[in-house]
Amino acid sequence: MKDLKKSFGGLAAVDGVSFDLASGALTALVGPNGCGKSTLFNLITGALAADGGRIIFDGNDITGLPAYRIARAGIGRKFQVPAVFDELTVLENLTAPKWVSKRLPLFSTPQAGDVGTILELVGLHDRREAWAGDLSHGQKQWLEIGMLLASPAHLLLLDEPTAGMTFDETARTADLLQQIIATGEHTVLVIEHDMGFVERLGCPVMVMARGKIMRSGAYRDLRQDPDIKELYFGQA
Repeated sequence: MKDLKKSFGGLAAVDGVSFDLASGALTALVGPNGCGKSTLFNLITGALAADGGRIIFDGNDITGLPAYRIARAGIGRKFQVPAVFDELTVLENLTAPKWVSKRLPLFSTPQAGDVGTILELVGLHDRREAWAGDLSHGQKQWLEIGMLLASPAHLLLLDEPTAGMTFDETARTADLLQQIIATGEHTVLVIEHDMGFVERLGCPVMVMARGKIMRSGAYRDLRQDPDIKELYFGQA
């Protein structure tokens, strides 16, 4: 990101944001509601056009490209609410990205490939033939992450992947993201409000406020920052 900008009327939702993501790294993006996090994701994925600045991905300028070209370039997004195909099985959901990327007929015989590995990773191997609509909320969240892993994307944008999860599911999701990074095949940028989850990730954190990146660093350092304390909790 290089001096990225996006305004709605007189409101600067993203106001000169610049940062780099290292390949194969896990980074958390935190900040209060309305600070511009989701707008930033919309700019990266082409859902919104930037008013200024550049987005460089894998050495290529993707600023202003349509969303489908950005997706094909290798950027995938998970939304806060799981978007899985309820009337397909878990296995069919995971093979759907392969059908699309290889231009195969939708209901041709799935080519499993590394799908078995993904099923194990997201903890759904024993539910592979279950209808996605019958999964719990947490399992649907993991399935959608699995769908990204089965796609050609190597930059994963995760928007509040633990929303609606139990404490145990949240801990399992933190472990899952660390396992994904350990493979060295993906870069992950995750938006999150759950600070316990962010702490468990043990990754660099960027704090966004009023459309800008306010601070960046380790969680343990940022949590002691008086400006960030005021941002989240106000002044006594």
